[in-house]
Amino acid sequence: MPFGSEGVQDGVGLALSGGGFRATLFHAGALWRLNELRWLPRLDRVSSVSGGSIATAVLAKAWPALEFRDNVATRFREAVVEPILKFTKRNVDTPSIVKGALTPGRSIAEVMVAQYRNQLLGDFRLQQLPDRPLFVFVATNLGTGAMWRFGKPYSGDYRLGLIHGYDCDVATAVAASAAFPPVLSPVVLRLDPDRFTQTKGADLFDHRELRKVVALADGGVYDNMGVQPIWDRYRTLLVSDAGGPASMQFGPKRMWWNQLHRAYGLTIEQDRDLRRRILYKAFTSHDPKEKRSGTYWLIAWPMEKFNTEHALLVAKDWPRTLSEIPTRLTRFTDEEQQRLINWGYALTDAAIRRRVEPSDVPTQWPFADYRLDA
Repeated sequence: MPFGSEGVQDGVGLALSGGGFRATLFHAGALWRLNELRWLPRLDRVSSVSGGSIATAVLAKAWPALEFRDNVATRFREAVVEPILKFTKRNVDTPSIVKGALTPGRSIAEVMVAQYRNQLLGDFRLQQLPDRPLFVFVATNLGTGAMWRFGKPYSGDYRLGLIHGYDCDVATAVAASAAFPPVLSPVVLRLDPDRFTQTKGADLFDHRELRKVVALADGGVYDNMGVQPIWDRYRTLLVSDAGGPASMQFGPKRMWWNQLHRAYGLTIEQDRDLRRRILYKAFTSHDPKEKRSGTYWLIAWPMEKFNTEHALLVAKDWPRTLSEIPTRLTRFTDEEQQRLINWGYALTDAAIRRRVEPSDVPTQWPFADYRLDA
């Protein structure tokens, strides 16, 4: 099937944004509530970036063992939440940077791949992903400037073409999706250029070297919301965004790395703002060709944004406090973990029941010791 030829179809796409372990935990809460509301079996595609890709990789690996009953996974906490809690208690980024920098012949990105493989995903591979939902892990091809997709049917980007049935371990896909530049990137793929299929619009297909060595960075460089693979495919779009807000900065920062970090953050925020506007236009359009159903929720939004009846009560300061937790792959405390999961759960519940589908499935804090109503 040519790249991008599917067209818009009936179905449900879910996108989980980047944002380090903050995003991983927030999305774990979102998935928890989606499971209770019986949405997981209804998903046709799950697209993810960076910290979101960590959560979806765990979900994908656990999928065959979730034991769905009445469309609810009865082993969700055991199979999805517990591995995420265990992994986000680890310091992943800094030790990998140190080890990669001090080990001759081994890059930081290779150390990161090993962390995901040895501590979370094992040798779980792309070709072991479920057929439905279709899981797509988003990275950025530094050579072409395009979005690189890892998936079971194919991997590649629209400028180079596709490799059908490409297989690597999911740890590599997650490491590439979360390879924050310039330190954790690039994840380098050494590929057989003859395995690529030229697709419509693949203007760089003739550059064989680009198909031979592919250098990948964080998917957030291209699309930090991970929404691109779903918004031109499905009529129902669910988008969970755990990206932190762009904070104010007082006074000039003269050190180049401070300026670079600031510029990178603002670039991502502008891209997210543009994609939010496109989503809003699609949700409110009266044109049948453009119209989409679904909803979007952002970690920094207050519960009042949805004004959902019988929603969990959340004190006004928590959204901002939790959204400002740094975007890192470093150890989170029990309190940080459980409050973020609680918040993802509560906000997802409010968004889905208000904008998509009312439900009388009761809500309760996943972790009562760290509820957010005070």
